[in-house]
Amino acid sequence: MESLGWIVGGGLLMSLIALSGAFSLLLPKPMLEKALLPLVALAAGTLLGGAFLHMIPHGSVELSPVAGALWILAGFTTFLGVEQFLHWHHSHRHTAGRTRPFIYLVLIGDAIHNFIGGLAIAGTFLISPEAGVAAWFAAAAHEVPQELGDFGVLVHGGWSRRRALAWNLVSALTFPLGGVIAWMLAQRIDIAWLVMFGAGNFIYIAASDLIPEIKAQTDPRLALRHFGAFVSGLALMTALAVAVSQAG
Repeated sequence: MESLGWIVGGGLLMSLIALSGAFSLLLPKPMLEKALLPLVALAAGTLLGGAFLHMIPHGSVELSPVAGALWILAGFTTFLGVEQFLHWHHSHRHTAGRTRPFIYLVLIGDAIHNFIGGLAIAGTFLISPEAGVAAWFAAAAHEVPQELGDFGVLVHGGWSRRRALAWNLVSALTFPLGGVIAWMLAQRIDIAWLVMFGAGNFIYIAASDLIPEIKAQTDPRLALRHFGAFVSGLALMTALAVAVSQAG
């Protein structure tokens, strides 16, 4: 039951990050745009580091190499299919011209994304608490720029700030729901595949949604800044992996 407490607590804390979108309205647009891409680059680094340095090494212990690779590919492909179906990418390109019906697609896509994230991170935590914490931090780093963008889309689409915050929070609550379901599954079946599936999700989000954003920068100084933020994310996950291995 102790693990369930950590999973629910971490899930609810992750859901509260949805409220960070409100800060997008407190900052001048140039300042927000200046801060957003470095955050995106940092998130890309932490997601890849979390997948390759924490989730895959722990998940692969319980699976054969081929089975592990297949689950990673399944996680990658599933997110591609979800985004293709919903016609929504969490990379937050231009939001002008979005219509009100599209707002609901944003919320549905975010809810699915959070649910799968909750499954994957809870599964990682159940196999290795240290790896679970690292995966949580990687996901949290991704959630901040994502929620900033999502909140802006909802308000731009015609919703009030209060309504946008409320529904963003509702869609984020699927994260702890996914965590609880993962905990329930762990009582009955081996959930190592969930960890590898989640790693595939992390790799997809970083490689398909986030890295193209920072690659599009043509100013050499800004490109270097974003690259530095990306490497910082990798370095953070590497430091966590080293600390865990030394403690073990």
